Amino acid sequence: MDEHERPSKSQRKRDMEALQELGARLVELNAGQLAQAALPERLHEAIVEAQRIRDFEGRRRQLQYIGKLMREVDPAPIRAQLEQWHGKAREQTALQHLAERWRERLLDDDDALALFANAYPRGDLQRLRSLVASIKHDQSVGRPLRNYRELFRAVRDIVVASREG
Repeated sequence: MDEHERPSKSQRKRDMEALQELGARLVELNAGQLAQAALPERLHEAIVEAQRIRDFEGRRRQLQYIGKLMREVDPAPIRAQLEQWHGKAREQTALQHLAERWRERLLDDDDALALFANAYPRGDLQRLRSLVASIKHDQSVGRPLRNYRELFRAVRDIVVASREG
């Protein structure tokens, strides 16, 4: 292999920084996710240690060490697992936002329940109708909205159930 085929020093440095960034993303994982990620024992221990370190400089040095350990593993499966978790988190956030929008529409528009019934025919419309009526009654008499969260949960459960089945 001649010198033109080897990566440049700058490229090697970018590669090492990318591994260190990947290691930093691993440090952000919770214990359950970290246990699911198939990591070598030394790397796992270094990540757990980095999660404990609060001192900025100590944490920075630990992240560099994690980057060094990352050179010994194949980063592709780790990246794939992180992307899968990130995708699930985005999907959950989107479902939450969709449920919030439906809740607001149900409270603001009298025709929204019929639209919701068309979009989600298996939903418990009687329960939704009751919750909406209760919230509107509470609004009209100036009471705290007792069923506001319950309406959100009911809408979210229906939306999630329709996605699964």
